[in-house]
Amino acid sequence: MTLEPTAPTRRRILQSGTAAALGSALAPTALGTTVLSTKPVSAGRPHTPVGQDEPIRLGVIGTGGMGGGHISALLSANERGAEKLEIVAIAEVCKPRRDANKAKIEEKQGPGTCDAYVDYLELLERDDIHGVLIASTEHWHATHAVHAMERGKDVYVEKPMTLRLEDALWLKRAVDAGDKICQVGTQYMMQDKYVHAKRLIAEGAIGTPTMSQTSYCRNSRGGEWLYGIDGTVKPGETLDWDRWCGPLGKQPFDTEVYHRWRRYRRYSTGIIGDLLVHQMTPIIFALDMGVPSTVSASGGHMVDKAMENHDNVMLNVQWDNGHTMIVSGSTCNDRGLPIVIRGHEADLMLGGNNCELLPQSPYVDDIDRNEIQCEGGDPQDKLRLNWLQCIRTREPNRSTVDLGVAHMVAVDLATRSLWQGGTWRFDPFTGRVDRV
Repeated sequence: MTLEPTAPTRRRILQSGTAAALGSALAPTALGTTVLSTKPVSAGRPHTPVGQDEPIRLGVIGTGGMGGGHISALLSANERGAEKLEIVAIAEVCKPRRDANKAKIEEKQGPGTCDAYVDYLELLERDDIHGVLIASTEHWHATHAVHAMERGKDVYVEKPMTLRLEDALWLKRAVDAGDKICQVGTQYMMQDKYVHAKRLIAEGAIGTPTMSQTSYCRNSRGGEWLYGIDGTVKPGETLDWDRWCGPLGKQPFDTEVYHRWRRYRRYSTGIIGDLLVHQMTPIIFALDMGVPSTVSASGGHMVDKAMENHDNVMLNVQWDNGHTMIVSGSTCNDRGLPIVIRGHEADLMLGGNNCELLPQSPYVDDIDRNEIQCEGGDPQDKLRLNWLQCIRTREPNRSTVDLGVAHMVAVDLATRSLWQGGTWRFDPFTGRVDRV
């Protein structure tokens, strides 16, 4: 796409929030489409300030799987003094999960300290909650996040930021409309090696960034996301199935789908959204080029034949300036690609904790090899703590909704490519998605 010199860049579009695309909803059709969003956004209620010695009062929506893990980690952060907080409410449509997590919280905080709801809106209507951690299924992420911010809550939303690109653009508009913090759960954004990489690229240390590569590969014996099935979970008795389906509309109940939804394309983008966004997002951050323009993907069912989503994928993600990011994902082989940002003068090696600058052979006499030592630690724990600190201070958070939109462009176009074939293009100026 050719732009006039005064036209906004893809990077500036995300910063300004003024592009027509941010009011668009893109339906996944083979011919491509532009559909104006009818979903409203508003600044909503102002956020509730946290007093200097006051605990941050949190709600959690979705307590199965990742939600339960977040609850344990938040309770631990409070116990060890990393942050002063209280989990005062949870919302969960499954009674066994709701009861178990309420008991877990009150074992640490004391009886009667946490209320449990089936309807998340009851949680959001409380005016004593500062922040809401959203660990619901992917098709609920955008709705839960937008409604939480409109009701004055800061948000931590699990990855991928949304299930579809149209909801990512809706969420972006909601963030721009108000003053709420929205942290996206792409935890490797907390690895400082990417901060140094971004600085070096901006300083011209590698010359023109020509190509990048990353991956998320693991080998799951017997198949991926085969979570245990709780036979006591029955719709109408211990599960509000219609609430679980929510934005997708009524669906026939299937206990396999409920417990293992990441294996199914209607509910999840599988490897691409659940795993690859962790690695793509910090590379996108370091490159600072905004949203990708075109994506093609290939994949297969190499070992896990029963899973609807692919167990092996390869993505080719490209920007308008020609930079290409190669991304590999697998749940049937654990040897990934080295993490590298390549430049015509030097490369950035990012496979470990550190950021290493290696000159290309024609420039070895001009550029010194340099390895920048970076701290380790659990990036997911750091990301939660960064969110909590930002709730207190109102400082910008690390893993932003702008980066979430960028990774959702890659996720959405790659998903279309896998299931419908071809290369797909997103035009942020018109809000169109088309097959190239």
